[in-house]
Amino acid sequence: MENSVRRIYLATGNAHKVREFQQLAASTGTPVEFVRPELMPVVVEDTGTFIGNARKKAMALKAVLPADAWVLADDSGLCVDALGGAPGVESAYYAGPAGDSAANLAKLVQDLRGVQTAQRGAHFLCVLLLIHETDREHVFEGRCTGHLLSEPRGASGFGYDPLFVPDDYQNTYAELDEPAKNRISHRGQAFAALSRLPPKIIGQGRFG
Repeated sequence: MENSVRRIYLATGNAHKVREFQQLAASTGTPVEFVRPELMPVVVEDTGTFIGNARKKAMALKAVLPADAWVLADDSGLCVDALGGAPGVESAYYAGPAGDSAANLAKLVQDLRGVQTAQRGAHFLCVLLLIHETDREHVFEGRCTGHLLSEPRGASGFGYDPLFVPDDYQNTYAELDEPAKNRISHRGQAFAALSRLPPKIIGQGRFG
């Protein structure tokens, strides 16, 4: 695809996530245009693994697109040491099947009441799964470790961002500006790995 931009459908109905991925593409010089599908099929994320959920979302979307469409799906979550890795793959539904971000955050704050700072370790994990027209898969993983505050702080970001402070930082994800967050985030690291795919696969441009 010489001198072209690769169009990739993102397996999500979340407009915020589409913007975030487009910012990641711009920051790495990756010649990709991310497209939110007109209708993202409903997917029950019941595989019990990040990669399984990502694959399920990607295949559900690819099934309703033209055969030559490229699809990227991600599955990510927050894994808390004191909770044995929960909420993990259930991060989006921690407070119940409605998947309300504010309720999820409030439940996590409550569940960690009384847990001392030294036991508040956590990490965000992201798995990206790219499928192109031959149904070949490419899988990428990113991880960001840190700790959780006792109360949310910051107005940016979404989900659990206001509670999570990355290692070597004083600010939460929700207090960092987008460029700073993208440099260190779990999703940013996974995308950086994707951006290093050979040009013959992803398109022409600067990588890494």
